[in-house]
Amino acid sequence: MERDICPDSVPFSSSLDKSKVLNVKPLRSLVPVFPSPHGFTTFSPPQVPPFVCTQPSGPFPPGFSPFNPFFVPPDSQQHPQTPTNQPGGFGFNHPTQTPSVPLPSFRTPPPPAARAQFAGAGNGDEGSSKKSSRNREAGINKGESVRSVTEEDACNDNRIWAAPYVSSFNMHITDAETTSNGEKQKSKSHKRVKCNQDTKLSLSAVGDIFMTFDARQRADGDRESVTHILTTFDALRRRLNQIEDAKEANPGVIRRSDLKAGAILMNKGIRTNMKRRIGFVPGVEVGDIFFFRFEMCLVGLHAPSMAGIDYMSIKFEQEEEPVALSIVSSGAYEDNVGDGDVLIYSGQGGNINRKDKQVVDQKLERGNLALERSLRRATEVRVIRGMNVGHSNSAVKVYVYDGLYQIQESWIEQGKSGFNVFKYKLVRVPGQPDAFKIWKSVQQWKEGSTTRVGVILPDLTSGAETVPVSLVNDIDDERGPAYFTYFPTLKYLKPVKSIISSFGCNCRGPCLPGDANCSCVSRNGGNLPYIGTGIIVSQKSLVHECGPSCSCSANCRNRVSQTGLKVHLEVFKTKDKGWGLRSWDPIRAGAFICEYAGEVVDKIKGDEDRDQDEDDEYIFDAARTYDSSFQWNYVSELLDEMPGDTNETDKTSLPLTISAKNVGNVARFMNHSCAPNVFWQPVLRANNNESDLHIAFYAIKHIPPMTELTYDYGIIQSETHSNNARHRRKICLCGSSKCRGGFG
Repeated sequence: MERDICPDSVPFSSSLDKSKVLNVKPLRSLVPVFPSPHGFTTFSPPQVPPFVCTQPSGPFPPGFSPFNPFFVPPDSQQHPQTPTNQPGGFGFNHPTQTPSVPLPSFRTPPPPAARAQFAGAGNGDEGSSKKSSRNREAGINKGESVRSVTEEDACNDNRIWAAPYVSSFNMHITDAETTSNGEKQKSKSHKRVKCNQDTKLSLSAVGDIFMTFDARQRADGDRESVTHILTTFDALRRRLNQIEDAKEANPGVIRRSDLKAGAILMNKGIRTNMKRRIGFVPGVEVGDIFFFRFEMCLVGLHAPSMAGIDYMSIKFEQEEEPVALSIVSSGAYEDNVGDGDVLIYSGQGGNINRKDKQVVDQKLERGNLALERSLRRATEVRVIRGMNVGHSNSAVKVYVYDGLYQIQESWIEQGKSGFNVFKYKLVRVPGQPDAFKIWKSVQQWKEGSTTRVGVILPDLTSGAETVPVSLVNDIDDERGPAYFTYFPTLKYLKPVKSIISSFGCNCRGPCLPGDANCSCVSRNGGNLPYIGTGIIVSQKSLVHECGPSCSCSANCRNRVSQTGLKVHLEVFKTKDKGWGLRSWDPIRAGAFICEYAGEVVDKIKGDEDRDQDEDDEYIFDAARTYDSSFQWNYVSELLDEMPGDTNETDKTSLPLTISAKNVGNVARFMNHSCAPNVFWQPVLRANNNESDLHIAFYAIKHIPPMTELTYDYGIIQSETHSNNARHRRKICLCGSSKCRGGFG
């Protein structure tokens, strides 16, 4: 298509190599730099406006130079050169670009300070797209003034989350809210808050300092800060989910508590590893798992909240190029293939409005270009693999950090849909702990394609549990633990009257969140203790579950600890701690694992019975003292709530002693750790005023497959044991940095 040229436009030579002004980077990722003509000196006084319009032929204001993208001094013109294939390039010719008409405008050159070694526009985020179609795809109300979630959307250092996104939890699918007369409401302006990089931020929980973040910790994290941020995020997400569950469901509303929790923490500056980097991320370990993309954003592992390729521009010598930092392989593209230490990764793009199918050819831009440059520069790329876990109707996506990879080769091939796809072969850097390999091994064990080495019994419960529990020893020749009778719950040797009222509810069907007429909801402070996925919201002094005296249905969500095992557990022989317990499946933070089963024993005993207790390694004593610094619940101040029972953790008011020496379940094999990944919670089931108190175990954090499950045994502080010379404190072998040296 031809275009008329203004008669005042500056002419350009037909022999000029116009490709010199082109750049393969997307325009929105570039900070414009306008060259001055040969021999022309520019000057930019502070008081002069940054943009001035004038005629192309002049006159020009002082300090301004004409912007003519095709102007080259006659003595510096060169003949076009045939481009050569760079090492690691794709080896295809780029189409010829049509020259643009010179723009009749002039701009001052940027100051030298603006040219930093690391370009801040990672992932093309020099500006944000506001297309309403993408807002609709993300389910965000147009009137909320929220930055749209695009393919390059990332947790950038300069990102400001809009106030309505923080205050309004519901994400409306409709493009705009309408008033009663059908007219669209105008979006209101909201204040935005941006955190100062030098400001120290602290979280308070029940009046105590939870943790303080300064500028250094936000730039470079460690294991403690990463763990704290992930714990804070998930606790806040659970509470937001609980609040929304109690509200009446609205058609067309998507409840995304993860996005709301992430926005709150971003606005508060509660994040770490904000400094973008190639290679390992401080505090994030190979094998860590994530159930939400926002978790990876907050700890600096992978910045984009949607895109699969995270990249940034880096200056190599005198040339600035985009390089890839991390990729997420989650099956969003039809041609992704990965097994073991090799990953064949498909480039991004080409699947417009389609999640799993190509509809156009992919282009060498953005993340695809960054991967190609990483191949040429031989830089390492972090790889996160996403996998669907669970049954097809209830599967969830879990992301595992598989460590560093290097790109070995790249090419273009025709995908299954008939369109061109960029392909990259990545090979894992040797010497790293296994992560994805473990997932693949477990999958093969479940499918029966390979046999688990060292299996003694495929199910030591003999069918007492709905999920089998394997007994495995791949360490030595021991054939199993001492004999005991497997029993999945508690045995009260004699009836015990409850000291707390436990009459049941009169609900028809399952108990509903926020139901003021449900006695079980009222006893839990007006909220059910679990969200819809069966995750416990907060650690409390006592959780009231529905029980035998309740008229609600068996599928009531307030019966979580009564439904048996939900993950495939394995009792295995450890190297130095006897038998231990771990899971074949990933476990989400707050998920129920099992209860401590056994025989309830009387605390009032003679000396002979106490001597027997000293030899009983399977005693659970709820009266022991525990680490008071353990904080797992949400920080109520983040939601402007007053601290209440949601932060109570005192369990000593309901003493309970259980012996699993002769009768018990898998919990008897759980070892002690001073830095555990499991906590225990007293649960009282409604049973007509008879004592039906149980001890349930829940995950403190996301637990990867084949990770040993441990909890804190505590320390006996009773006067009887302190005066008993025969009581021996056991040596702790947990090996954590917080080890107290002993327990019991």
